[in-house]
Amino acid sequence: MAVDVKGLTDNARKTAISELNARLADGLALALAIKQAHWNVKGPNFIAVHELFDTVYANLQAHLDVFAERVQQLDGVAEGTAEVVAKTSTLKAYPTDLTKSADHIRQICARMRDHGEKLRAAIDSTDEAGDANTADIFTAASQTADKDLWFLESHLE
Repeated sequence: MAVDVKGLTDNARKTAISELNARLADGLALALAIKQAHWNVKGPNFIAVHELFDTVYANLQAHLDVFAERVQQLDGVAEGTAEVVAKTSTLKAYPTDLTKSADHIRQICARMRDHGEKLRAAIDSTDEAGDANTADIFTAASQTADKDLWFLESHLE
């Protein structure tokens, strides 16, 4: 049975599903990069950075779940398999040879800035297509990403 999404045009629904799946793929790639950093970080303030990576990961995961559930609400298919993420994520591949905390933080920050930029573009495209609710979901994710980026960048001062 198709979900009845009142008030949304077919274009709004399709635009939202496309943006949600794209941001889901990037978010899952970012989440794996954060875990890679979390597992391999060493150096000054180890425990603080290790735990901060866990917090950033948890914050991101909460938003990714909302993205996938919104796709379902719009009668789409959430695409979050490893194969889809590897094929469609637009984030730069994460290096696997890092250990120093500052190097990991810089690499994660670069990907978070990229992810945040794409979230802001998704806010605009879904709002312009007529789906303010999905735009709000992206706004919330963007706000969290900006805050987490600030926390991470503060370790580089």
